[in-house]
Amino acid sequence: MKIKHSLLVVIFFMICCSFCSSKDIDNTILAEPISINNYFPLLNADEWETTSFAALDWNENELQPLFNFLKEKNSKSFIILHKSKIAVEKYFNSHTDISAWYWASAGKTLTTAVTGIANFEGALNINNKVSDYLGINWTSLSLEKENLITCKNLLSMTTGLDDSFGNDVSAQNLIYKADANERWAYHNAYVKLQDVIATATTSNFNSYFNIKLKDKIGMTGLWRSSGDLNLYWSNSRSMARFGLLVASNGKWKDSQIIPQKFNKEATSSSQNINKSYGYLWWLNGKESYHLPNSQTEFSGSLIPNAPKDLLCALGKNDQKIYIVPSKDLVIIRMGEAAGTSNFGFSTFDVELWRKINALIE
Repeated sequence: MKIKHSLLVVIFFMICCSFCSSKDIDNTILAEPISINNYFPLLNADEWETTSFAALDWNENELQPLFNFLKEKNSKSFIILHKSKIAVEKYFNSHTDISAWYWASAGKTLTTAVTGIANFEGALNINNKVSDYLGINWTSLSLEKENLITCKNLLSMTTGLDDSFGNDVSAQNLIYKADANERWAYHNAYVKLQDVIATATTSNFNSYFNIKLKDKIGMTGLWRSSGDLNLYWSNSRSMARFGLLVASNGKWKDSQIIPQKFNKEATSSSQNINKSYGYLWWLNGKESYHLPNSQTEFSGSLIPNAPKDLLCALGKNDQKIYIVPSKDLVIIRMGEAAGTSNFGFSTFDVELWRKINALIE
């Protein structure tokens, strides 16, 4: 059943996703990568080139109202990159440029990137079944049903596992609900990809992540276990560095870090059940979408007043990476929940884009 998009605000308030994952695949590319003009900030350095409002022809009168709104909504940091250079950078509520904060589910996309690297290097194949790497009985499913679940199903949230059992991903808590590829449901089972990577690379996930991604683009930060979750913490510029990497189609200066083909697949519809979902990335501008903890299909775009080619990494309590290829933008927001505690989506997305549009248009 489809529900009109006019119910979006109500649904955003009602939906709580308790974690920070059809047979035909739509691989349509949303847009060309950002035209970064060959500029990237240096590794292991604080310097980052800026660009002026005069050069951008933005409405500077709307900047302070944006800052007032962000502060009121419990933000800790806000960054806008335009063509890879800093156009706006602001910190609030005692947060600074060196303060660390959690990415929550926005950090799922870091696992996506590292999976793509391991896939390209031949350590794993995302089309292989998960049990090839973790062994059988990593779920409570029958062997027949378990063997239907591939690494790509973990990336696209189409494992068929029951999403009503919380964040615990021990075998007894991974329960059959439907065959793989037959159901989309947001599930913490995606974290099993980190175990797959560790096994496939005969390393550990943290080390592989640091060597293959973090160090190559000059990120700071570390992974911290929190109950059944593995959360990434870093300063805001490190989040911006990662957003810039994805926006430039996986390339950092002269080095292709995330394979280009995989980066495009990750930021395109990964299946036809929830067309607004790639490989742990949310996609705007599609004809319909699903939300966590719901099997209802909603008509329209995720964020109707945002650009149609917007890519989103979204985390609990309004951690945001927005990438807009058509406008050469990467936007970062870190902080506490903007309103009622939430686990990804909230009405804040719509409100924030109202302010951003007033600034840039």
